[in-house]
Amino acid sequence: MSVKPILEATAKQLIFKHLKAESFHQPLYVSITPETTSAQIEDLPIQNPWLLQRALVVKPDQLIKRRGKLGLIKVNVNWEQVKQWLNEYRGKTIKIGNTEGVLKTFIVEPFLPHAQNTEYYLSLFSASASTNTILFSTAGGVDVDVNIDASASRLEYNVSSSPPTEKEVLESSLLSTVSTESTKNSLAQFIASLLQVYTANHFAYLEINPLVVIHSEATENAGHGLSPVSISILDVAAKIDQTAEFECRNLWKGILHAGSFPPPFGRDLLPEEAYIQELDSKTGSSLKLTILNPEGRIWTMVAGGGASVIYADTICDLGYSEELANYGEYSGAPTESQTYEYSKTILKLMTRNGSRADKKDKILFIGGGIANFTNVASTFKGIERALREFAPVLREQNVRVFVRRGGPNYQEGLKTMRALSLDPEEGGVGLSIEVFGPETHMTSVVGIALQNELAQNKSQGSNGNEEEEEVTSSYAETRFRSTGSNARGLRTTKGTLVRSASSILRSPAVPKATDDSNNNNNNTSATNVNVSKPIMTNQTRSLIFGMQPQAVQGMLDFDTACKRSTPSVAGMIYPFSGNHVQKFYWGTKEVMIPVYQKLSEAISRHPDVEVIINFASSRSAYDVTNEIISNHAAQIKLVAIIAEGIPENYSRRLINNAKQANVMIIGPATVGGLKPGCFKIGNTGGSLDNIISSKLYRPGSVAYVSRSGGMSNELNNIISRVSDGVYEGVAIGGDRWIGSNFFDHILRYEKDPEVKMMVLLGEVGGIEELRVAKAIENGEITKPIVAWCTGTCAGKMKSEVQFGHAGALANGEMETADYKNNELRRVGCKVPDRGRGFDQIGELIHQLYESLVEGGKIHPRAEPETPKVPIDYSWAAELGLIRKPTSFMSSITDERGEELIYAGMPISDVFKEDLGIGGVVSLLWFKRRLPKWATDFIEMCLMISADHGPAVSGAHNTIVTARAGKDLISSLVAGLLTIGDRFGGALDAAAKQFSEAYDQGLSAEAFVSEMRRKNVLLMGIGHKVKSLENPDKRCEILKTFAMENFPSVKYLKYGLEVEKITTSKKANLILNVDGVIGLLFVDLLRDSGAFTREEAAEYINIGTLNGLFVLGRSIGFIGHYLDQKRLKQGLYRHPWSDITYLAPDSG
Repeated sequence: MSVKPILEATAKQLIFKHLKAESFHQPLYVSITPETTSAQIEDLPIQNPWLLQRALVVKPDQLIKRRGKLGLIKVNVNWEQVKQWLNEYRGKTIKIGNTEGVLKTFIVEPFLPHAQNTEYYLSLFSASASTNTILFSTAGGVDVDVNIDASASRLEYNVSSSPPTEKEVLESSLLSTVSTESTKNSLAQFIASLLQVYTANHFAYLEINPLVVIHSEATENAGHGLSPVSISILDVAAKIDQTAEFECRNLWKGILHAGSFPPPFGRDLLPEEAYIQELDSKTGSSLKLTILNPEGRIWTMVAGGGASVIYADTICDLGYSEELANYGEYSGAPTESQTYEYSKTILKLMTRNGSRADKKDKILFIGGGIANFTNVASTFKGIERALREFAPVLREQNVRVFVRRGGPNYQEGLKTMRALSLDPEEGGVGLSIEVFGPETHMTSVVGIALQNELAQNKSQGSNGNEEEEEVTSSYAETRFRSTGSNARGLRTTKGTLVRSASSILRSPAVPKATDDSNNNNNNTSATNVNVSKPIMTNQTRSLIFGMQPQAVQGMLDFDTACKRSTPSVAGMIYPFSGNHVQKFYWGTKEVMIPVYQKLSEAISRHPDVEVIINFASSRSAYDVTNEIISNHAAQIKLVAIIAEGIPENYSRRLINNAKQANVMIIGPATVGGLKPGCFKIGNTGGSLDNIISSKLYRPGSVAYVSRSGGMSNELNNIISRVSDGVYEGVAIGGDRWIGSNFFDHILRYEKDPEVKMMVLLGEVGGIEELRVAKAIENGEITKPIVAWCTGTCAGKMKSEVQFGHAGALANGEMETADYKNNELRRVGCKVPDRGRGFDQIGELIHQLYESLVEGGKIHPRAEPETPKVPIDYSWAAELGLIRKPTSFMSSITDERGEELIYAGMPISDVFKEDLGIGGVVSLLWFKRRLPKWATDFIEMCLMISADHGPAVSGAHNTIVTARAGKDLISSLVAGLLTIGDRFGGALDAAAKQFSEAYDQGLSAEAFVSEMRRKNVLLMGIGHKVKSLENPDKRCEILKTFAMENFPSVKYLKYGLEVEKITTSKKANLILNVDGVIGLLFVDLLRDSGAFTREEAAEYINIGTLNGLFVLGRSIGFIGHYLDQKRLKQGLYRHPWSDITYLAPDSG
């Protein structure tokens, strides 16, 4: 989700729909898309007669810049000439710079005759976090000044203010060079209205060139239907904030929606990409997919916006940019079904074209950094499903899979993936798969996968560049090497460093630990210079906005590991419930954390709180943060905004307002930050085992700032292995406009004497890294910095790619990763070598750290005892660390996964295969799917037994209870409690009696005689009303169906033989509906082939058949309850006349 360019036709539609300006001329146009057929083009003049009446302009509408300069605009032509031009250019492949693409979409408009001096230039854009800019020039048109930014008139206004629509302001600031008053007045009115449209529709960029203003004398009698002063938009380029769709749904209706943002020129949107876009729009997680080369053999499935870019960088650094098939990322804890669909889509694309003609293997990287809060095992379940499904074709096409991941429950996730390599008889699918955890450098798996080819290329001299060959060989190193010591910050012996970036990322060797009590890093507030108050200390307290129990417990566990005296979480705010408390663990003790409905009350109740961690959604995060800044800035000094996808205008207003209120913002789109030994924001730092392994429970000497939240955790891991650890780290967020930037935090670190060195991990897009470079150059920042900007692969891609973070897109050379890296290197930062990239980060950190130790700037100190923090029972169980007997067992349903399961069948399949109520009963009662005739019979039984009038005892009791004013449940239960052997409960007994007699070989006559001799009633025989002469239609329906559909009805036939004997004595001793259902169910259980003899007997003995009557009759009882309520019937009292009183006479 980010700012995206839109087609010219779309921009004009939005402007035409909403612009209110008297002199604005709304011209006509038609769009010709790839779906427009030749016949439809021929018919266009029928709906648009002006196409035959006016001179026309035709041009491509595909986000192509400077179409006039490229000769891609045909002007002043008739309709026939337009069609000829379309025939020539439609489907034509052209090359613009390094980008090659096909012309497919066009716009046709009336040609407007005008003089050169009537062409103006106008643009509106977001100039900075706090200001919007309007540029205006009287020298517009195809030859507009390339330095228009410097030559045009400029008006800037604060993003928190209303747009400047006053005529006097616009005329004096922008229109002073316009020669005539009428033109000036019309332009002022037009710009004022356009500003309103620009703001309301969340445009981020709007350029109109030329904007033509024609006077009446120029148009008089020309037949163009223009007003005395007419303003026309000829060409427009626009970008709009896609994240504002929820805000602009009505404004954009019929014009713009999530699926209508076009891909950049040179790249078509495949159906699979559109499908992932649709999935992404329906989830709070992030799912991105861009196909770069469908024929490529290297595919990626990477978790995290930051990590995904680094994997692409690494692949391109090794010379495989032409083979890189896709860019994509998934993040934000997607569900199992979402990762399944995402994985399945990539695997389908990867295998679509079969094996490669060159016999080379295909490679799939399932990579990522160390997750902060995503349950790795859970997301890997979806990937595992997809890999199992595609395993045969993956094996056939020689696909090799490489997995690297860390984070919560990563061990179980990697175990699951590793098992896929096993043979099918061992539970695997025989995939070629190699699996690595956080002990392996994140990008090393790329080198591991390609090492044989790299070696072969080197031996053949294919690269022709010795430096590149030497550099790329380092990627094949696989693991961090750790001494396993409990000491930190201690130097390695000289000469032991290995050249590989991966191998250098290891814990240093261990000399004797030193005691440096005069330099106690745990005293975070003690400084020797006058600096601002730190944003995080071991006394910092916070409030959490949103119901986030996982984040709260994680913060409390971090507190325990850091030996804090008080919890860092004072309370939570949740507007959707009343005030209450929630239980959490503080070490081994349980503590109550208050939950408040109102933000203001929570803040006032906790005057020691200075930090709010805002987990509100992208739709409400602005309002919540704005309330904090506006009403509570005197107390709250830091707000972390976790949500991504906040509309940019809102983010910019927050940034501006926060700056004025002296409130620091981290984010939006951030995981937060942490200060080891002191405080962590939300889910930063990941799981408890990662906090311990990265030694985040005590401070080190290295401070970092990163765009990416996922990569911040990777930095925690790297820094802890190659130095004495992290002092403080902040992930500033991936959005284009963020509350605090690289410079803000680097400057804080510069002023903190406990910070000895810094790490900056930037990315393509924005220029804040250049601000740091400038500060280094002018001496404002003096501490050493290791720096790297990711996204160097962008220059190697044939078309523009929007990476995972909204801000990761270069809008000019200065925003490219290469430019920023070169500038940081020029001013003295330690920047990875060309072709090494992120892989060298750890090596540079280690080298710099070593030099500072050598120079006496860092004094290694004794490692404290590793804290022992209790683990939650539920998490320990998920990790497989403990076991406990369960209290209950269930074998029919499972609601724990992505979809409800009935006896192994997903609920979606139940509906897809139209199982009906009978099918559901077969799954839930019998744990298997029965044949159609059996499920139809079950449904017939429910329908037949649903009701038998209000006079029967069950219905009577329900009615009496309902009339007593009781609720539905009570009335239903009153009726159900009457069911037994005498009413409705004869099904089981009839089935038992008749089947036992049949199995014993008793004839019908012998069976009746035996029951008479024992004085036992024959269950299922007899009816008060029905008889041979007046048969029960319900029984007739069931018998007819069974005779036609059941494979065997021997027990029913046996019952009918018994009926002949009983009715010979009395006509109403018929086989009643209970008997028919009971006997037919015995036939079903024993002869359907779905049950063993033992299972059939068990189902009869445990009351299954009576369950049918209970289920069916509940329908009728509920009907009687509703009927009584609908009829407004009062309390029932039985009449005396219907009661025989047997009490003794008082006389």
